[in-house]
Amino acid sequence: MIELFAATATGHLDFTSLGLNPVALDLGFFTLKWYSLAYLAGILIGYWYLLKLIAQPGAPMARRHADDMIFYATLGIIIGGRLAYVLFYQPAILQNPIDIFKLWNGGMSFHGGVIGVTCGILWLSRKEGLNWLRVHDYVACCVPFGLFFGRLANFVNGELWGKATDVPWAIVFPTGGPDPRHPSQLYEAGLEGLLLFAILWFAFWRTQARYQPGKLVGIFLLGYGLSRFFVEYFREADAQLMEFAQESGLHMGQWLTLPMIVGGLYLIATAKGRRVRIESTAGSASVG
Repeated sequence: MIELFAATATGHLDFTSLGLNPVALDLGFFTLKWYSLAYLAGILIGYWYLLKLIAQPGAPMARRHADDMIFYATLGIIIGGRLAYVLFYQPAILQNPIDIFKLWNGGMSFHGGVIGVTCGILWLSRKEGLNWLRVHDYVACCVPFGLFFGRLANFVNGELWGKATDVPWAIVFPTGGPDPRHPSQLYEAGLEGLLLFAILWFAFWRTQARYQPGKLVGIFLLGYGLSRFFVEYFREADAQLMEFAQESGLHMGQWLTLPMIVGGLYLIATAKGRRVRIESTAGSASVG
C-alpha cells in the first residue's frame, strides 16, 4: 500500500512491484489459485449471509432449502458462466468442444452465471413449492460477495485491465503493454461488490423491500447493470471482440447488461403490486 501511494506521487505503478502472484499455494503436485479461492469465498460467505437473511420473519425458505440452494447455485455459476463465456466471448472454443471443460484455462461470464443460478432457483422452487421470485430476492442480496472477491482475483491475476490512461493511479500491467492503464478490476470490485452490497443491505434491513416480491432482485439487476455499463467505458474490450466494440459502439459486456437494466427497472416498478401477506417458511411470524 505504501508503494501504491508513493507511485502516485512519482509516477505510475508497475504491477510487478506489488508482488502479487495468481497462485496462492503451490505444493508441486497441487496448485491452488486465488481465482479458485475467490469463488469459494464468494459462495461460502454468501451462504453464511443467506442464513442470516432467512432467519428473519417472513423468510421464503427454510435452512434445508438454503442448503440445497448452495448446491444448485454452484452448478449454475460454473455451467452457466462457462457456456455463456464460450458463446459470447470465445466462440472459437466450439471448434474443439473438449476445451469447454478446461475451466483451469479461465473464462467465465457473470451474465451466464446469473442465468445458471436463476435456473437453479426455478428448479428448487418448483420442486419444493417455494415462491421463486422471493427466493431470488434473498439470493440476490448475497451475490455481491462473489463479485467483490472475483474482481479482486482478476486484479491479482493482472487480467481484464482497463484502457490506457494517464490518471495518477494508473497501473502498468505485464500483459497490457508499456502503457499505464485503469485498474478497472478495482472499480468493479468497489461498485459491483461493496456499493451494491451496501444498497441491498439497506433495502433488506431498513425498508420493507423484502415483502415486495421482485424488488430486491430488481435492485440487484439495475445496480449491477448500471455499474458494469459504466465501468466498461474504462475497461479494455477483449482482444477478439475489439472490432465488435468498434462497430457496435458498445462492449459486449454493455450489450449484455441492457436486458438486466430493463428487467431491474420493471421489477422495481411493479414490486408493490405483488405485495401479499407473507407466511414464513422458516419460523412462525407472518408479515402483512
